[in-house]
Amino acid sequence: MTRTPARPELAPERRRQLRQQRQQERLRQLWRISLFTATAAGLGWVLLRQGWVLRSPSQIEVLGSSQVNREQVIREAQLRLPLHLLSLMPHELAERLSASLPVEQVQVSRLMLPPRLRISLVEREAVAQAQRRTSRGLEQGYVDRLGNWMTSRQQRGGGQAKTPQVVVIGWQERLRSPLSAVLAEQDQLGSALQQVRFEPNGSLWLRTAALGDVHLGPPDERLARRLEVLRHLSAHLPAQIKTLRIQSIDLSDPDQPELGLPGKASLSIAAMQQAATQEAKQEAKRKPATRASVD
Repeated sequence: MTRTPARPELAPERRRQLRQQRQQERLRQLWRISLFTATAAGLGWVLLRQGWVLRSPSQIEVLGSSQVNREQVIREAQLRLPLHLLSLMPHELAERLSASLPVEQVQVSRLMLPPRLRISLVEREAVAQAQRRTSRGLEQGYVDRLGNWMTSRQQRGGGQAKTPQVVVIGWQERLRSPLSAVLAEQDQLGSALQQVRFEPNGSLWLRTAALGDVHLGPPDERLARRLEVLRHLSAHLPAQIKTLRIQSIDLSDPDQPELGLPGKASLSIAAMQQAATQEAKQEAKRKPATRASVD
């Protein structure tokens, strides 16, 4: 039995049908993609307009502070509900809160599912009263442990019941680092710190309960050494020196500290200690002779 050969005219027709099928498949895929894109865009629009919206204060989370509550944050951030989450600028909101609340750090996060705003705070605490000179005159405020300026409003916002006893005079933005170093060491100075004073050129003075005014000089890399010498003097100055009417102590050269005495030139502490030692030796020599004459 012999086969009937395929008719050659069917091959072109088959190719045409295959091309039509491929075109139809591409059209169906394009239609599916268009439908999916339109659906996604519609859902996105609905979410943007209706879903990611803060409608209640309960959608605002405030973490990390026992002093600042949700109502304070909403008031200081000037939030008006309802509010679209995507209209919020986290960086700008964090800066606004940092300037008005007693906090060291603010982090703002927008959370979408469910929609809410999370504000994480690191609290600030006023450790000293402060004064600074501005274009409008003398301004009263406070500083935190890092030497940052705090307004009276920020200090009240922190709910602090006790006013710090240390006073910082002549606060300057550029001197925050040395101020922070001094405040960190105040409990180790051997005497209660009462005042920190910066001269206009940045020269630093301290006042302690036991030693009075102490000149630390420029707030440079030798500041740590000067504070170390101050701790040593507070602990080891002889009683004779502590009872003198000392006007000031100059530690600008920590290796050659000097005393400022009323009506006298500055006297080095080393010379004073040496004189006190010699006087003690002479007194010891006189005592036996006195006892012999009495006998």
